[in-house]
Amino acid sequence: MGSTGGSTRSAPDAAGRVARQERTRREADGYAQEAAALRTGLVREIVAGGGLTDPAWRTAFEEVPRHLFVPYYYETGAPGEAGTAVAAPGTAAGAPGKAAASTGAGAAGTAAGAPGTAAASARAGAASTAAGAPGGGAAGAGEAGEAREAGAVRGMVGYTRLWRDDPHPLRRARWLAGAYADAPLATRVRDGELITSSSQPSLMARMLHALQVRDGDRVLEIGAGTGYNAALLAHRLGDAHVTTLDLDPEITEAARNHLAAAGFRPAVVTGDGARGCPLHAPYDRIIATCAVASIPSAWLGQCRPDALILTPLATGLIALRVAGARHAEGRFLAIPAYFVPLRGSGPPPQVPTHGLPSRPLLDDSFRFLLNVAAGHMEPVEALALWEHEGRPGRERYGVTVRGDRQWAWLDDPEGAYGWPLGPPGRLQPFPYR
Repeated sequence: MGSTGGSTRSAPDAAGRVARQERTRREADGYAQEAAALRTGLVREIVAGGGLTDPAWRTAFEEVPRHLFVPYYYETGAPGEAGTAVAAPGTAAGAPGKAAASTGAGAAGTAAGAPGTAAASARAGAASTAAGAPGGGAAGAGEAGEAREAGAVRGMVGYTRLWRDDPHPLRRARWLAGAYADAPLATRVRDGELITSSSQPSLMARMLHALQVRDGDRVLEIGAGTGYNAALLAHRLGDAHVTTLDLDPEITEAARNHLAAAGFRPAVVTGDGARGCPLHAPYDRIIATCAVASIPSAWLGQCRPDALILTPLATGLIALRVAGARHAEGRFLAIPAYFVPLRGSGPPPQVPTHGLPSRPLLDDSFRFLLNVAAGHMEPVEALALWEHEGRPGRERYGVTVRGDRQWAWLDDPEGAYGWPLGPPGRLQPFPYR
């Protein structure tokens, strides 16, 4: 059951969107012409990598101006002038070299570093003092946050801020080019620490394709971030069919303003991502941009039968088909995806590696198993299973939610190998049933 690939907005809705976008470009966006050319290049790059096979999603990426959603971001490298750099983020668990920032409850996501593994900003369950930057386009709470960030970044090192209104034309050109690079963009700081990002566009394209939306579907996004992903969804489905959620009112205020500047007005709600958004339920699709240790029960309860939930879990992306308010099942996608955790769900489980040789730890498929079974299987037992089963990739694993029970499994939900989801408990020798 895939996307239809056709036009999804009514003629008046589409005409209104185009008129709003044109008015925005004339009145406020001096980069529209250059951005359009860069956007074409980005789409061409994603298509060359095998993405955007659905014409409707390709059109969305061609028409939604990402630069309006990232009026500032932080670039790795040597700091520039005083007050333009921030501290480098931490490292995501289970993925050597994947940079990740601490997250807010419902999601700040800045996993980055390798192609295809960037995380989106998803602060839908946690309060934060994250602030915008000058030129961020956010009014009210967003403007107040900008001043706090300006103070927070002074004297920090590791990342250089690029922004739309930089007085230096070369840095403005770098900002615009970076906005259309196929890379994650770190967009917010808190106390000098990076906490959110805009995801790598090619990963966003893969996730949106995997969501399998149909005309008329209602979608809940857990984690508003910059609002860019919500804009892509609204372009595909229409404003009235999209709800995006975040706990931090500054994040939602900024996202709402970014969306309005681009001509979109989906529902932008401030709330706890783990609780979903019953106000606009039921949903046909839920997409999260933050990692969860287990599937929040509220999500299933707010879905229609046969809905699809796509969420990061254990350095992968699980696609769950909902059979009822207490039953869902599905498999992981083959691609890796490193996201920061949903705040309020507790820190991610420690991934033990004691007693293991170094070579298996270099293999992504083994690290994935360590993450799936963290807290429920000894590392040496995980290694024996991995080798015995032919070094299985992510697509051989799945998740089942049945009543109060949730577990991950290999090959078969009722098969030999399974591990409970949620907080780590007593270590279970494999096979776990």
